[in-house]
Amino acid sequence: MPRHPTDTLPPLRIALVCPYSLSRPGGVQGQVVGLARALEARGDKVTVFAPMDGGVHLPEGIDLVSTGSTVSLPANGSIAPVNISPRAILRARRILTSGAFDVVHVHEPFTPGLPYGVLLGGGIPPVVATFHRSGGSVFYTVLRPLTRWVSRRFAVQCAVSVAARDTAARAVRGTCEVTWNGVETDRFASVGAWATDRPTVMFLGRHEERKGLITLLEAAARMDDRPRLWIAGDGPLTGSLRQHYPPSSDVEWLGVLTEEDKVRRLKGAHVLCAPSLGGESFGMVLLEAMAARTVVVASDITGYRDAAGGHAVLVPPADPAALAAALTGVLSGGSAVIDGPTGDLPAGTGTPPDPRERWLDAAALRAASFDMDHLAESYEERYRWAMVSRPG
Repeated sequence: MPRHPTDTLPPLRIALVCPYSLSRPGGVQGQVVGLARALEARGDKVTVFAPMDGGVHLPEGIDLVSTGSTVSLPANGSIAPVNISPRAILRARRILTSGAFDVVHVHEPFTPGLPYGVLLGGGIPPVVATFHRSGGSVFYTVLRPLTRWVSRRFAVQCAVSVAARDTAARAVRGTCEVTWNGVETDRFASVGAWATDRPTVMFLGRHEERKGLITLLEAAARMDDRPRLWIAGDGPLTGSLRQHYPPSSDVEWLGVLTEEDKVRRLKGAHVLCAPSLGGESFGMVLLEAMAARTVVVASDITGYRDAAGGHAVLVPPADPAALAAALTGVLSGGSAVIDGPTGDLPAGTGTPPDPRERWLDAAALRAASFDMDHLAESYEERYRWAMVSRPG
């Protein structure tokens, strides 16, 4: 949503701080990069500060200041690729205190490394903080006195979901506004689907226990008519899972995908399966699949339930039998849920007679309500508020 020519407010100079390596796919990284592109499209000047590890799959279309390579730290049942180099942090601080920015937007501000280094010390422009994490965190628990002190510097505090807000509330002073995660819906409209000649189920995520990939592999093995599995991503369980489920006509291990190939695969798959066990504050991958007009089958956990808004087939987590039944029903066209409510569709727009098409139309409309351009506009308002109401 470009700024209208009659708007009188000047463009903003924004620093987006991401604690996690942009060389690796992740929900926070995707949000930072997508928000940067949307803000630039609106006429703002945006610089992303983030660590990087090598030059693979680096995002396009953003001004990037690398804060060095990362180490891996356990966090929330996953592995966080963060930079804890004092030299890199000091370099970032020098740039951020140079007067080149109107506002600094820090994502996951209590992640060890860069965010703390940015916030501990003077001279930083007004700070907007966004919390993504849900569930317990040793960093929040051990460092709570420090986090509560640091949070006094936040002019605006946001969380991407109710679950993330509730988690942040244990570590900060004041309240957090619940925003949302954004989807770059225009990227799904401009890319063609990856061809497949049989029913195909896609998994997109890190190969670690909490993402539940083993549940999907076990479920597929139970199905009489096995679908093709597209398994994207990597992680600590990749090697062992590939040994038990080697590449075949039924199982394709895709590795880490480029952004374009991710979108093409999502559009080509018949189902996106997200079998996570828990710990998800917001189901970004569900919204991306809905924007790609792909049916979602996912675990019935709070973050996914909130994101889907009734437009996904939800099953109990860690239940291969239930997941197999849901996948069989959706792929065979016999699942009653696909013929369920489509209340999001506007009246009088020629509702498609095919239940699957009605379902996909309603899901795509749900995803469009989370468009990244709208999120950028919402954050612009918060940035301007932060500039006039920064804490003393």
